[in-house]
Amino acid sequence: MRYLKSWFLLVFVIMLIVVGWASVDENIFEIPSAVKNDPWFIATLFDTYFAFIAIYLFMAYRSPSWISRLLWFVMVMGLGNIGIALYFLILIYKLPPNATMKEFLLRPGT
Repeated sequence: MRYLKSWFLLVFVIMLIVVGWASVDENIFEIPSAVKNDPWFIATLFDTYFAFIAIYLFMAYRSPSWISRLLWFVMVMGLGNIGIALYFLILIYKLPPNATMKEFLLRPGT
């Protein structure tokens, strides 16, 4: 699990830095129309959000309640990889130190 913990911590920190830098540099709501209307930009957004939904389905499977499922949906759709990395860091830190991949992948009690 240590490599997963390291990976998700790295993603979380780098995404915070990159999003912070981008936020200071340019307002997200002022993206030039040349970018917004570019077919590759649109394709990348679809690709990204389909991946976010795929990861969210795993999160929903593991989540114990509808409230937590709703919260994580909002986090993933609003924060993207920051929300995903946070979810997995919380999950990993809740597992016992000697947890197996089975315990990581399956919902508790399975």
